[in-house]
Amino acid sequence: MRIEYDEENDVAYVYLVDHIGQGEAETQVLVDADALRGEAILDLDAQGLLLGIEIIGASQVLRPELLAQAHDPEEL
Repeated sequence: MRIEYDEENDVAYVYLVDHIGQGEAETQVLVDADALRGEAILDLDAQGLLLGIEIIGASQVLRPELLAQAHDPEEL
């Protein structure tokens, strides 16, 4: 598992697999919960298995120490 964080846009992506290939994430599911202060989108493969989670408004949802350890996607 690894986390990328784009601080400028306040968007994080949590990879639950090492690599997500082009077109591998076939389904996106928006998590709609009042308790969530941002938005979360689940990426699923063709079998419905979770590949990763995109978090919009990540600074409102994830702990600061977790974001501090995240990689900047521009640097990868």
